[in-house]
Amino acid sequence: MLQVRSLTRRFGDKTAVDDVTFDVPSGKMTGFVGANGAGKTTTMRMIMGVLTPSAGEVLMDDVPLTAKMRSRFGYMPEERGLYPKQPILDQLVYLGQLHGMSQNDARSSARDMLERFALADRTKDKLESLSLGNQQRVQIIASLMHRPTALILDEPFSGLDPVAVDSMVELLRDYTAQGVPVLFSSHQLDLVDRLCDNLVVLQQGRMIASGTGEDLRARAATRHRIIVHPDAGWIREETGVRVIDVAGPDAVVEFEDDAAGQRLLAAALSRGTVEQFSPIRPSLSEIYREVTA
Repeated sequence: MLQVRSLTRRFGDKTAVDDVTFDVPSGKMTGFVGANGAGKTTTMRMIMGVLTPSAGEVLMDDVPLTAKMRSRFGYMPEERGLYPKQPILDQLVYLGQLHGMSQNDARSSARDMLERFALADRTKDKLESLSLGNQQRVQIIASLMHRPTALILDEPFSGLDPVAVDSMVELLRDYTAQGVPVLFSSHQLDLVDRLCDNLVVLQQGRMIASGTGEDLRARAATRHRIIVHPDAGWIREETGVRVIDVAGPDAVVEFEDDAAGQRLLAAALSRGTVEQFSPIRPSLSEIYREVTA
């Protein structure tokens, strides 16, 4: 388990990350979400040792991270860190060797991953000759090819087409199946919602929510949809009911308590047909807007 404990980073008078604590469990994907400037990239840089924390620490299974431990991590920065004028395979082999791989192992791993990302025919091409999406694929390969013990990925899906996203998802699941903890940031909340076992939400440098998707949904206000005939306009007058939206026979509501829900259902049945009365499962986007409001 990767453990972030009270991480804080100040730049002069500005506190970019303020007392952030969370876990990235082994074999799980943890999504790191927040607006631009929320502190995600700064936190990831502190985890990787690129920035020194003003306070706090990062541990792996209760052991403070060392440079040697970090060298086994896979890190993908938001800004590409590859060499634009160097052939793709050559620089991947070089980067693999920096992580302690032999030249033969690095070449074999790089070729396997280039094949997986449909770049096997571009091994001798210079990076700058690739599209931005394909450059992103090479950056992903560079962060994964040395069989890392943890993955820290800053916006890994940015610029990828749907096929590459599917390849990336499959690859990440291979790593989590081997027990590797994965932390990645993304603005694609629907993708985070689909992939992640755990979520961490930052706002202005502070952690404002964390937990599984179900945990966050359980904390959110529960809404219900009710479809009645012929019209749902009368629901606006019911006590204990907050109407979010009404359109003809369809209404979305919140109840102040369970009793209010039962009263509304009884009232609807007395008026005619009730086609639907069910809770609405909020999306991660809706939860995110609620917790950051």
